[in-house]
Amino acid sequence: MFIIKPYIFQKFPEIIFGFSTKIGDGSKSEFDFNLSYAVGDDKSNVDYNRKLFFNALGLDIGSVGFQRQKHSDIIKIINNAGDNGESDALITNKINLGLAIIVADCTPIFLYDYKKRIIAAVHSGWRGTEQEILNKTLIKLKENFSTDPENLFVYIGPSISASNYEVGKEVAEKFNDRYITTNNKKIFLDVSGINYDRLIEFGIPQNQIQKSELCTFEYSSLLHSYRRDGNKSGRSLGVIAIKG
Repeated sequence: MFIIKPYIFQKFPEIIFGFSTKIGDGSKSEFDFNLSYAVGDDKSNVDYNRKLFFNALGLDIGSVGFQRQKHSDIIKIINNAGDNGESDALITNKINLGLAIIVADCTPIFLYDYKKRIIAAVHSGWRGTEQEILNKTLIKLKENFSTDPENLFVYIGPSISASNYEVGKEVAEKFNDRYITTNNKKIFLDVSGINYDRLIEFGIPQNQIQKSELCTFEYSSLLHSYRRDGNKSGRSLGVIAIKG
């Protein structure tokens, strides 16, 4: 199994973090090492894969909070594992409670306030980005937990790169031109770049942000991509937790 572990959280021994890839235990499945129940994979396969992944991180599946992602700006502060309903961002200050994000091209963002010991996990596709779900999560951290931006460490996980994320004119018009490129009359959008800039604009120091350069679309042997594989695509899972 290959799990992505960013350097940005390595200085915090209390943080558990992992981002799954297509490389699992070597078993054959049309969805590779898939961690989502929503793609048509057998539930038993997903159960097995999730158990394998979480155990490798020292977590139990019964200690992870999930959300039903819907490309919204809904943010939930949670205290319990399991299904926490519809949302696209989770926040907690509970010890030993993981926050999960399911990914196959959208931008996943994981945040840690090391002074207040609070974590957040955000799922931000173009719709969530347009609705400013990341900025709203940052504001909620500040208002509800008195988070200081200078105390936040952030990982922007693998997502589809601007050079591969073609969008229509109606989507492109929703964003600043600096995040738009054109090539042979095709229009491309930099979703992760928008979210990175919003972190900077909020006051988080640049050296406390790690932005993955791994493109889900390009790294076909490593990462799931719905844009590339359509209904045959599995899903990766990113999880962050604070150890007790």
